[in-house]
Amino acid sequence: MTLSQPPTFSQRRSTSRLALTICVTLCAAAPAAAQHRARLSADLADDLAAGSQAINVIVHGDKATVDALARRYNVTVKKYLSEGGVLRVTAGQLAALRDDAEVDHLSGDLRIKSSAAEVTAEAIGADQVWSGLGKVPALSGRGVTVAVIDSGIDTRHEALTRRVIATRDFTGGDGRDLFGHGTHVAAIIAGRAGRTADTSDYQGIASGAYLVNLRVLGADGSGDVSDVVAAIDWAVDHRGEYNIGVINLSLGAPVTQSYRDDPMCEAVERAVRKGVVVVAAAGNYGRTTDGKSVYGAIASPANSPFALTVGATDTHGTPQRSDDTLATYSSKGPTKYDLVIKPDLAAPGSHIVSAEVTDGYLSKTYPERHVAGAGQGAYQQLSGTSMASGVVSGAVALLLDQRPNLKPADAKAILQLTSSFMPSAGLLGAGAGSMDVAAAVAFAGDGNLGSTSIAGEQVEATRITFVRPRDSGIVRNSAIVWDSAIVWDSTIVWDSAIVWDTAIVWDTAIVWNTAIVWDTAIVWDSALSPTRSNSAIWGGAIVWDSAIVWDSAIVWDSAIVWDSAIVWDSSLVD
Repeated sequence: MTLSQPPTFSQRRSTSRLALTICVTLCAAAPAAAQHRARLSADLADDLAAGSQAINVIVHGDKATVDALARRYNVTVKKYLSEGGVLRVTAGQLAALRDDAEVDHLSGDLRIKSSAAEVTAEAIGADQVWSGLGKVPALSGRGVTVAVIDSGIDTRHEALTRRVIATRDFTGGDGRDLFGHGTHVAAIIAGRAGRTADTSDYQGIASGAYLVNLRVLGADGSGDVSDVVAAIDWAVDHRGEYNIGVINLSLGAPVTQSYRDDPMCEAVERAVRKGVVVVAAAGNYGRTTDGKSVYGAIASPANSPFALTVGATDTHGTPQRSDDTLATYSSKGPTKYDLVIKPDLAAPGSHIVSAEVTDGYLSKTYPERHVAGAGQGAYQQLSGTSMASGVVSGAVALLLDQRPNLKPADAKAILQLTSSFMPSAGLLGAGAGSMDVAAAVAFAGDGNLGSTSIAGEQVEATRITFVRPRDSGIVRNSAIVWDSAIVWDSTIVWDSAIVWDTAIVWDTAIVWNTAIVWDTAIVWDSALSPTRSNSAIWGGAIVWDSAIVWDSAIVWDSAIVWDSAIVWDSSLVD
């Protein structure tokens, strides 16, 4: 069974009303003060236009900078972050901050929500990794710690006793999971097998790993962006103390600005640069309520190029991959504003059985989701990219058990190269493909990229990665990548046979954000163009401010030309 509607994100205002205010430098003759306009996230632009009198805005800088801004505009500092703070302002004060020459960009402190395995483990080859592969010994994630930034973890649950080695509650509570989401995700990552006959098959992907419980979501499954930022930075600051190698983010917020300005994306980048793999749920915006497919709806911070962004597959209850499909709810790329190709890969996310908090919101609201066990040994079934992210975080823990010094870029490259491509989903739906951790562990062990066998079927590696060669020794030194000529960051190198056909990217109906894309008339939401509001021309072709020209071909900033072939500027490829 699944929820009638997969978990989605909530926000204080409709995304259809979000309109990013773009401020550009005027001519050089104008006074310097008149030229400056800090970049605003789309929600702040709405607040400014509406004249809101109670706005939480995230500013950047050290404590002295935050305090100076607060004094200058007579506003209250709600909280401090490691590289910024949250100010409580009115629309007038926001306008003054926007015009301040010392302020580069401003972001709203949005409310976020959770994105809300016996077959799962076999479907990704984890059961083979647990037993050992050739010269690679059995792996369980032993010694690796995953920081779960979520609604808390119920440490009383039998699957999670003695797994959680540290707790920090950024909501002011005691770390308990009153919602039920964080416990479910945590047990997917590192839960022990159930103790009874009807629960013994339910085991985390890396059952030997440890967990750090960083609670940022309340009893209703929502929380603040600033708390997520603080939790990510806390995990980075304490990574040595607890051996934190992975951060799991099965949550997200609407994308209201470029990832370069987004506070959560900035925190993700800081974490990755410090050597921590950040796994983020793509989001559950893959379809409209009437069933139309949606593109361009990746959530934040999964829109960060530094995140390992995960889409969800539906195994249809079998370990064989031949019947797997991309879950209809799974958010597809590219990302809003930046047009980065996401997700990076996909993993099982539908009908995932894991630990249940019997007195939590999800258990009480969806009692039909209960599968087995009772009390502190209860299990329930949930679906979402949240669950898929937990699967991937567990897989990363297995890789780090095998190779503790693996860089985040290398971990992403290994998992992408060894995934199996999903032609029906394409790069924008499932990224490099469906994760195969057995192939990943084998490749990390001997450098050979061959086929694997899962549930009696041969599985071929996709040989696609979005990681730039300069960021990964594995990509830089691997002939596999160059032989197949497939590398992609936000730039492109690909094999024309793998990219997409008419069934993958453009089907009979596509909805992009709130705009309809279809047939000979194509409409783009102006919010998708972060620099122009009147950049879409449609009728049989699209011209997007001379950056995209499309009829039977695409010209993208003179870097990509596509008709029956693809040409790219050599400067785009490292």
